[in-house]
Amino acid sequence: MANATVCLRGSHRAHLTAFVLCLLGFFAGPVVAAPYHYEIEIDKSARLLIVRAGEQILKTFHISVGRGGLGDKAKRGDKRTPIGTYRVVGFNERSRFDTFVRLNYPNIKDAYYGLRNAVISRTEFDAIVAALRAGRTPPQNTALGGAIGIHGIGEETPDKIRIHDNLDWTEGCIALRNREIHELRHFLELGTRVVIRE
Repeated sequence: MANATVCLRGSHRAHLTAFVLCLLGFFAGPVVAAPYHYEIEIDKSARLLIVRAGEQILKTFHISVGRGGLGDKAKRGDKRTPIGTYRVVGFNERSRFDTFVRLNYPNIKDAYYGLRNAVISRTEFDAIVAALRAGRTPPQNTALGGAIGIHGIGEETPDKIRIHDNLDWTEGCIALRNREIHELRHFLELGTRVVIRE
């Protein structure tokens, strides 16, 4: 905690990178020590979600991601799936997409680039950092967007399944077939690590 307090001193933009690196170091201890059984890896280009237990691959699912194309999510409405490391922070078993698994987007990296690129204010950056430090879901109402997660399709019609099998169709989330999100749910708990790669 003392290290995090020292990092918070200095409010100049030039110190922002050091501040973010310090925060990442602050988070590294508890995250690494957490006793989570599984890790989720998402490969956007290959359209795959992989469930791992250490180095062992337990399950692979075909997915759809954001229809905004390649690249990292930068702001609300760009329809891109973010790239980075996230944690599961909630479950909604009665979503319009069948089951919705919420991720802690935006994370520190997203907030850093959002502030650097003037997408969010310093106050919003500080609110995101404070929420993440406290283990809460970060603010979802900034220009970075929110409500990013892993979910099902909802009502499965032949047209929806055909689209899901062939196109990236989401607003930035990761989508699986309903039976697959139910199967995946058994591997997930609050805090499960989700790594999203291009």
